[in-house]
Amino acid sequence: MDVEILSRIQFAFTVAFHYIYPPLSIGIGLIMVVFESMYLRTKKKEYEVLAKFWTKIFAITFGIGVVTGIVMEFEFGTNWATYSRYVGDIFGSALAAEGIFAFALESSALGVLLFGWNRVKPWVHLVATWAVFLGSMFSAVWIVVANSWQQTPAGYHIVGEGMQARAEIVDFWAMVFNPSSVDRLTHVWLGAFLAGTFLILSVHAYYILKGRYVVLSKKAFKITLVVAAISSLAQLFTGHSSAEGVSENQPAKLAAMEGHFEKSAPADLYLLGWVDKEKQEVTGLKVPGGLSFMLDQDFETPVTGLNAFPEEDRPSQVNAVFQFYHLMVAIGMFLIALSLFALWQWKRGKLFEKKWLLWTFVFTAILPQLANQFGWFAAEMGRQPWVVYGLLRTSDALSKSVQANQVLFSLILFFVVYLILFLLFVYLMNKKIKSGPDSDIDFDEGSLNKEIAEVISK
Repeated sequence: MDVEILSRIQFAFTVAFHYIYPPLSIGIGLIMVVFESMYLRTKKKEYEVLAKFWTKIFAITFGIGVVTGIVMEFEFGTNWATYSRYVGDIFGSALAAEGIFAFALESSALGVLLFGWNRVKPWVHLVATWAVFLGSMFSAVWIVVANSWQQTPAGYHIVGEGMQARAEIVDFWAMVFNPSSVDRLTHVWLGAFLAGTFLILSVHAYYILKGRYVVLSKKAFKITLVVAAISSLAQLFTGHSSAEGVSENQPAKLAAMEGHFEKSAPADLYLLGWVDKEKQEVTGLKVPGGLSFMLDQDFETPVTGLNAFPEEDRPSQVNAVFQFYHLMVAIGMFLIALSLFALWQWKRGKLFEKKWLLWTFVFTAILPQLANQFGWFAAEMGRQPWVVYGLLRTSDALSKSVQANQVLFSLILFFVVYLILFLLFVYLMNKKIKSGPDSDIDFDEGSLNKEIAEVISK
């Protein structure tokens, strides 16, 4: 393989591995805030126990997320020097903002969050919990802004020519609120909420099935289920809005996502299928004219297809983009159905009577993670052959002095190190989950539904 393919594989591997952890931190952080707020309002010990337990899980994900995130910044300088020079002004501003507004907030409050339970007043600890959670949210803001600028550049001008050309900011806020940043940010946030909430649902479903911390887990499960259901439904709307934005700003990507080849014709919406790029055909289950209707509420509206673009300007891996996109959508729809069904069973008073449903929740913890990964793969592969859409090709963004054998060697080393980190993460998570919350209190379940209903109504 040549240096471009190897460099792309290396970056995809490192960023995909890193992205296991930030969504978990954001999602768990949200539920930590909920549990601790309920403790401060009700003074009930069980909510403090839950908040402490998930704070320890949060610390594991946060720590490994920080370590794995540093590697990507070095890759910009080693493998992608031309790219780094081209977008340095844009990325420098976004990453500086992340350090000032996000990481500083997280790191300054993290010590209080982890070690301040018996050292500061409860409201001070809650403020620290909010600070860490908001810091993780702000961190996502600036990373998504930087990536969205690559998808839909705005607020810039080009300085220099040829290999010395680079983009400079002329309007900071136009760069921040580029055409895709808001849609993509809300989509990323909700994906993170789903990753965290379904992990929490998985753990407490497991405890209930095993007869451990049953009353505590029922409380945690019901509270988290409400957040998961709201997030999964909201994700459907942000996904639709994001798809509309892609149709306007990156029509070649949308065409690849649905395997639409004709230059300008009504486009079908596939539920599943397989793309034959050579024959320019898709075999699968479809809604005729469905994509046209989704974009314009008219089954006959023409949609721009891949053949409207020169071959060198379209995504080369059309079937891969198609499959990743549809897998993401399928998982999202399954999570909506599962969470709504569980809410219905709760209303009927049978939520915890159905063991098959609880076991389903135990094993669905991985699905939001897969959906997040598939969504990013569809977005990034669909942007090809551009690293900055319409401005800089991926093949031109590489470092000129890096050789293929060097990239391959570092890729192997990264794989070994990340495998060790992943095994460490699994070991620590398994150990903490098996040991469970640090409490032997026999909590009262009598007022459970009333308490949760009061919190939700407020």
